[in-house]
Amino acid sequence: MKVLLLENIHPVAVEQLEARGFEVELLSHSLSEDELIAALPGVAMLGIRSNTTVTAKVLDAAPDLVAIGCFCIGTNQVDLAAASERGVAVFNAPYSNTRSVVELVIGEIIALARRLPEKIERMHAGVWDKSAKGSHEVRGRILGIVGYGNIGTQLSTVAEALGMQVVFYDTADRPAHGNARRMNSLEELLAISDVVSLHIDGRLGNAGLFGAKQFSQMKPRAMFINASRGMVVDDHALRDHLKSGHLAGAALDVFPVEPKAQGDQFESVLRGLDNVILTPHVGGSTQEAQEEIGRFVSGKLVAFALEGSTGLSVNMPAVAPPPMAPGQHRLGFLHRNVPGVLAKLNDLLAEQGDNVTGQTLATSGELGYVVTDVAAPPSTGSLERLCSSDKAIWVRTWSA
Repeated sequence: MKVLLLENIHPVAVEQLEARGFEVELLSHSLSEDELIAALPGVAMLGIRSNTTVTAKVLDAAPDLVAIGCFCIGTNQVDLAAASERGVAVFNAPYSNTRSVVELVIGEIIALARRLPEKIERMHAGVWDKSAKGSHEVRGRILGIVGYGNIGTQLSTVAEALGMQVVFYDTADRPAHGNARRMNSLEELLAISDVVSLHIDGRLGNAGLFGAKQFSQMKPRAMFINASRGMVVDDHALRDHLKSGHLAGAALDVFPVEPKAQGDQFESVLRGLDNVILTPHVGGSTQEAQEEIGRFVSGKLVAFALEGSTGLSVNMPAVAPPPMAPGQHRLGFLHRNVPGVLAKLNDLLAEQGDNVTGQTLATSGELGYVVTDVAAPPSTGSLERLCSSDKAIWVRTWSA
């Protein structure tokens, strides 16, 4: 099976895939839609990061594709509905770069509070500006976290260790960590926070979440940080509130439009402001995080391709069967989620004399997925009848 990895994915992914017998091609850059369409015939698994977009058109042109690995947290660069419809499993790394993002945000909070960006710029210009004006400790300040998931909760813990008070707002019912306090509304959080940090996902409903209204509700001289998604913030409105002095500073690692390739021109209305930290989407870009992401996602791709496991897939029913033992045989059946499929499957296997030794089923939305371990390779009759079923999306077999 051939694997195509884009955007300079960590070499550990190549090592793990090649060690399991896959043919791997590694590219350092992203591909456009047309370039992907030309590159994907014959490719069984595709690995991408955030700059490659996989559309329905791309999927239609990739009949050999069985899985996509997003070597990052987000998956909004993939048309998940189209992938599900075609039976293409999508995996990501929801936890692997959490610590790296948290450390960047903590560093930015301290840098903004101490006004380090302008101090650094003046020192490089030869200006000695030893002054405490506008410089503050973060201890005792209130950090408002919007989005209390994997990153938000770990940021909460680390910020408390620095002596900050933490409040958070999330539309999901998430438990507070440490002494953090849940706010009943976003407006309540904005009104009391000295620092507001966004950690929300890229779903369409979050587009434009933060605009002029939300910035005007923030505490005067508060600081703003976005290390989540560029599309959730109106950068023009942010610039207005920074220029007016209502906000004391901001740090952004993500932007509505980001350059596609290393060295490309970066454009933003926030460039040139001395109280703004701009970083090129490097929240998760530490060697430790990228190695862990490479290991985690490649492991999920291997488990799916060689054993049928969809554990932690973002678009498939979650079935995580035990690792296959030597001499074991397995049948995977992805199907339309309608009543009676499992019963008909087992009746069919019994009719054909296929002895079932273990079975796991899960459903999600319009899809159902059943993994069946059998004592011997499934009979030709079983496979032919399953493949011809009007409920089948795909049928696969594995032997250890």
